[in-house]
Amino acid sequence: MVIFMNKDKQHILSLLEQVLDPEVPVLSVIDLGIVRDVNTDDDAVEVKITPTYSGCPAMDIIISEISATLLQHGFKSVTVTSLLSPAWTTDWMTEAGKEKLRAYGIAPPHPTQAVCNIQMVAAAEAVQCPHCGSYRSQVISQFGSTACKALYKCNDCLEPFDYFKCH
Repeated sequence: MVIFMNKDKQHILSLLEQVLDPEVPVLSVIDLGIVRDVNTDDDAVEVKITPTYSGCPAMDIIISEISATLLQHGFKSVTVTSLLSPAWTTDWMTEAGKEKLRAYGIAPPHPTQAVCNIQMVAAAEAVQCPHCGSYRSQVISQFGSTACKALYKCNDCLEPFDYFKCH
């Protein structure tokens, strides 16, 4: 996670906590880890973000919401710049964000990209059910309600659930 030192930047970050992902509305752009930097100059602000993946349909809405939120709080000029490198990874998500996913009924991504790469090779990855906590789950579809999620079913409580795929 990027650490900002300027008091104005801390205020902006607290405002960005209000900007929610339209596809997973329990996560803010801060929880997702897509905010890479914030620059201020008087009443102007630039927010640099990295999309969760190239072509994510939510990015246009997120950019609009970031701009609207900051304009509503007195900034006269807002620029949102998309950075494609380095590519976003689920490692940038906050632990609080991962807990919010679990509470919402979505299994959070595994903790490290290395684990994700190993599991992509494995025939079936052990994903913990967000409902009962069991690791006895099976993939139903590589694509869930959005392209960034896979659909799983718990073999213990029999509930279906989304898994936020690591990448």
